[in-house]
This record gives sequence, structure tokens and C-alpha cells, in this order.
Amino acid sequence: QVQLVESGGGLAQAGGSLRLSCAASGRTVSRYGMGWFRQAPGKEREFVGSISWNGDSTYYTDSAKGRFTISQDNAKTTMYLQMNSLKPEDTAVYYCAASSRPYTLVGQTPTLWGSWGQGTQVTVSS
Repeated sequence: QVQLVESGGGLAQAGGSLRLSCAASGRTVSRYGMGWFRQAPGKEREFVGSISWNGDSTYYTDSAKGRFTISQDNAKTTMYLQMNSLKPEDTAVYYCAASSRPYTLVGQTPTLWGSWGQGTQVTVSS
């Protein structure tokens, strides 16, 4: 298992930016792919994007493409979500997730990702 802790959420104005961080710990954390999901009130948890365990591949949902960027540090223990051009509809609790299985197997399905952080609130005002 991998332990995940998100940080960096808060309040932003529409058009602004925020950067979320996800610190991962665990014996084999560097071999895990990591991803971001979000959940707005009354809605299901949805995929935002992910990065492969070696950092070579990133995947984004259509709403995130061109606005959000996922990266990780060299040690592969911290993942970042840079969010630009924020919109009010980006308001949600953002969760970090990790999986020892490749994206081709877990995809955008939350229940297939094995480890989760506690979430961090992002609120975008219009």
C-alpha cells in the first residue's frame, strides 16, 4: 500500500491558477502510477489525469487538457497538478490516487485505483 497526502487546495478566482501536491510514501512508491480525481457535491468522482510510474506518459480528461498539467519530482514521491485558467465548474474536492497497475488496466475508473489520499478542497469563484 501507498500512503498519499494532498495539499495546495484553496480558493481561486475564475481564470486563476492553483497547484496541488500529492506526497506519496511506501516501500515501492516509485513503481506506482499516480492520478488525480475530483468530486463535486452531488456528483460522482471523476478522473482528471494521471502519470505513469516512470513519468513517461500522462493522460488527461478532455476538460483538463490544455489547462491542467501533471508532473512529478525526480524521486517520484511527489506528484503535482498545475491548474490554470480555472473555471467555477472546477470546484470540487481533489483526490490523489495511486495504482501498481498500468493505466491501460485501471484507466479512469476510481474503484480500480488502490490507494487514495484524503482530498483537498478547490473552490473557484466567478
